[in-house]
Amino acid sequence: MYDIEPELKAKLVQLHIQEGRTFKSLSDEYGYPASTISRWVREYRQKAVKDRERAKALADMEKLYKLQKENEELRKENDFLKKAAAFFAKESR
Repeated sequence: MYDIEPELKAKLVQLHIQEGRTFKSLSDEYGYPASTISRWVREYRQKAVKDRERAKALADMEKLYKLQKENEELRKENDFLKKAAAFFAKESR
């Protein structure tokens, strides 16, 4: 078992759930085994089933992650459309 401050443990769980960080990247950065971080996330999710406040926090983190991914995809599409519009505007001259 690792002696870890609850705030750091919560941060690692949040980085995985909310930002989509992989267990390996968190392990490389913070020095805890990926399997341990995975267990912490699993335990957090299990506790969220019984704790309404934690369940809401988990849902918020998952929603934020989904929205960030959607925003990233929309930006890529918008950039592509801008380039396409510029190309066709140049071609029509």
